[in-house]
Amino acid sequence: MAESSATTTSGKEENRVIFASSLGTVFEWYDFYLYATLAPFFAALFFPPGNETAALMSAFATYAAGFLVRPFGALVFGRIGDLVGRKYTFLITIVFMGGATFAVGLLPTFKDIGWAAPVLLVALRLLQGLALGGEYGGAATYVAEHAPHGKRGYNTAWIQTTATIGFFLALLIIGVARLTMDGKDFAAWGWRVPFWISLVLLAFSIYIRLKLNESPVFLKMKSEGKGSKQPLTDSFLKFPNNKFVLLALLGATAGQGVVWYTGQFYALFFLSITLKLDWTSTYILVGISLLVGTPLFIFFGWLSDKIGRLKIIMAGCLIAAVSYFPLFGLLTHYVNPDLEQFVQKTSLSVAGDNCNIHIFVGPWSKFSDCDKAKDYLTKQGLSFKTLPAEAGKSVVVTVGNTRIEGWDDKKIGATLSEAGFKLGADKAKVNWVMAELVLIAMLVLVAMVYGPIAAFLVELFPTSIRYTSMSLPYHIGNGWFGGMLPLVATAMVAATGDIYFGLWYPIVVAVITLVVGFLFLTETKDRDINTYEHS
Repeated sequence: MAESSATTTSGKEENRVIFASSLGTVFEWYDFYLYATLAPFFAALFFPPGNETAALMSAFATYAAGFLVRPFGALVFGRIGDLVGRKYTFLITIVFMGGATFAVGLLPTFKDIGWAAPVLLVALRLLQGLALGGEYGGAATYVAEHAPHGKRGYNTAWIQTTATIGFFLALLIIGVARLTMDGKDFAAWGWRVPFWISLVLLAFSIYIRLKLNESPVFLKMKSEGKGSKQPLTDSFLKFPNNKFVLLALLGATAGQGVVWYTGQFYALFFLSITLKLDWTSTYILVGISLLVGTPLFIFFGWLSDKIGRLKIIMAGCLIAAVSYFPLFGLLTHYVNPDLEQFVQKTSLSVAGDNCNIHIFVGPWSKFSDCDKAKDYLTKQGLSFKTLPAEAGKSVVVTVGNTRIEGWDDKKIGATLSEAGFKLGADKAKVNWVMAELVLIAMLVLVAMVYGPIAAFLVELFPTSIRYTSMSLPYHIGNGWFGGMLPLVATAMVAATGDIYFGLWYPIVVAVITLVVGFLFLTETKDRDINTYEHS
């Protein structure tokens, strides 16, 4: 059905809405992903020394905390957006986000104030998460409600590029900062510069968004007195709205979330942490893949206007589920062939008692000899077998035919070297072209699931509860299922000793989404979002 003429906008206004909404959202994602990009670097600054893997997992846990509260931000700001309006709500969210990000750049470290440092860091991450929870739904809804019928997929796909562009911007500014200052200076204070820059971006974003007008669809609804007086109740406690919220989560956004974070963040961490590729090369490889892959968001958004949103999202989940193990195996093969060959020819095992997974490090944390041995091998990027403890031995590490009894990192390191292990990827042996093609292949999957998702969610819910209803499943899918991926996958790797085992997490979630989406969801591209109501 054609859209009502009462809600159409001029082409110039349409382009201005896309530009202003997308630009502000780019800056907001930049703010949010600064921490994620720097987490492996400053884990040791905000958490106590002693176990690098545990400190990294604590940094990822803090990173994940921002995602965990995103659904609560969706509830708070989604309700405001459905009651008061789209424009003013996502104007508020960007102020919260920019202020919290700037404050991270001012935080003292663990060395300065002890445990107050990670507590304050977590508090700011929570504020960022709340703000982002209200941002995305507002921007996507605002753009979709300005778009003419037949172009919602294309127009909202510009919003979908913002997360990737924001990630790229974070990589770029961090890279420039690290290249233009001494390594010691960057470690001491230079890492704060990208956070300080967010204050400039915040001022510009506020200026741009103040010039926007309210969504014509929202204004039409309000003038007709059809707005919801209780959007939370109408969204989550009334059938069939609550059914579609659940289906949107399990049949679309959960799989989309894990594919997005695997193809961008987990790939980044895998290159730098596991394969030990230097940070400059890692940033360049991932940055190129983001530049090449970003236009594909627009393409798949446009394609969804022609053939439908759902089939593209489902195809992305399916291909991801069957290709992740081969793709990450190829990354190892092309980036660090020495590591691949060493693991193939050398058996490694850890046998010990009192082995623990330290997801949240605190004053309560105590590291056993087994923990230390697993941490040591894990941070080398090595896969190993976990065996039952030997009687009377706290830990036994076996490298080939050599046994090291008790915790002795120097002896383990010497034994690994004697067996032919070299720490770090040899850049002379990296197949740059093939490694880049693998990363681009992952970005294609990201674009398939993410490009059409905003239009799909907007079309799935009525105008009166759209902001609230679409925001919650989106942020649970991306914030919980996707945002928890680095933490969960790292814990799975540490627990099993298999550098690829963490991939089972996104694969299982993607398969669940594929099954639920295929069985219970239907296509939405032809709906009139002015008049659509759940039947």
